[in-house]
Amino acid sequence: MVGGGQGAFIGGVHRIAARLDGAFALVAGALSSTPEKSRASGAELGLDPARCYADFRAMAQREARRKDGVEAVAIVTPNHMHAGPAIEFLKRGIHVICDKPLTATMAEAKKLARVAAESKALFILTHNYTGYPMVRQARAMVARGDLGRIRLVQVEYVQDWLTEAVEATGSKQAEWRTDPARSGAGGALGDIGTHAYNLAAFVAGMEPQALAADLASFVPGRQLDDNAHVMLRYADGAKGTLWASQVAPGNENGLRLRIYGDKGGLDWGQEDPNRLWFTPFGQPRQLLTRNGAGALPENNRVSRVPAGHPEGYLEAFATIYSEAAQAIRAHQAGQALPAGVHFPTLADGLAGMRFVEACVQSARRNAAWVTL
Repeated sequence: MVGGGQGAFIGGVHRIAARLDGAFALVAGALSSTPEKSRASGAELGLDPARCYADFRAMAQREARRKDGVEAVAIVTPNHMHAGPAIEFLKRGIHVICDKPLTATMAEAKKLARVAAESKALFILTHNYTGYPMVRQARAMVARGDLGRIRLVQVEYVQDWLTEAVEATGSKQAEWRTDPARSGAGGALGDIGTHAYNLAAFVAGMEPQALAADLASFVPGRQLDDNAHVMLRYADGAKGTLWASQVAPGNENGLRLRIYGDKGGLDWGQEDPNRLWFTPFGQPRQLLTRNGAGALPENNRVSRVPAGHPEGYLEAFATIYSEAAQAIRAHQAGQALPAGVHFPTLADGLAGMRFVEACVQSARRNAAWVTL
């Protein structure tokens, strides 16, 4: 693991997700930006001191030379520190599992893409919300035509934790997320807007061709957006909207997706993830549940416990790691990807970067339409 040391949030989530299905063991890390803190973090996790590295370059070099060196690395740093470690490990044939968004800038993303294309290793991006069983169910229902021709895509990810200037209080998580040098061009847009964009594309099976974005920084002095309203146009005439906000009081992690076609509609929310509402046009609304009546194979294959027992955020995150493990094993054996395995790739990361870039361009032009 690169990053994820003392005081980090997402590193602990990755570690839980990685070991939930028994496919990964953490054996090495460059866990912090200082050698002292990296060693202290490694000690807390029970790592061999010899494999607690001062920086990611030393880790990549030494682990690549070891007979028992790491097979994969999880990169859980702020956005501006994604590209460097990913490139170092990919060059050495070590598989990369990277937190989103892909990088802080499009230039970094393109450089990473060139290295990944030449590497023999896999690149997995952890857009973890695609790992929910009911999200897989929704994707399968759209693909088999249950909604008919898609007309409307409505997605939102709404929080309230940045309603005040939390970055000025010493909050590590708020500081880097509101800093353009570390976060990139998008604030709420890059942090949670990319999740919403990826989820909509994953389930709907299509990406927009153009968008118009209205971005705002409501908190005085904040350098990056904390609210985004985005209109979306698709190739076949479908329309969509995306709302990402971190200044909406009363919302914690309100990720919600609604898709409507000429035959029916779907409605799913992350805070009640084991339920999916399906409404065939002209018929009563139907409640579909994880592993319940009407559950599809795509749902069942990523469910872990019997129906009625809740599965949530950590399990969805673990699904991405489990899929990554299956992909890595198949890759090592020279076999095709197992049927049904899905995980976000470099292409998804580049799509997210194009989304952020286009939104920023649009906002600078008074919400003008921009082609993706």
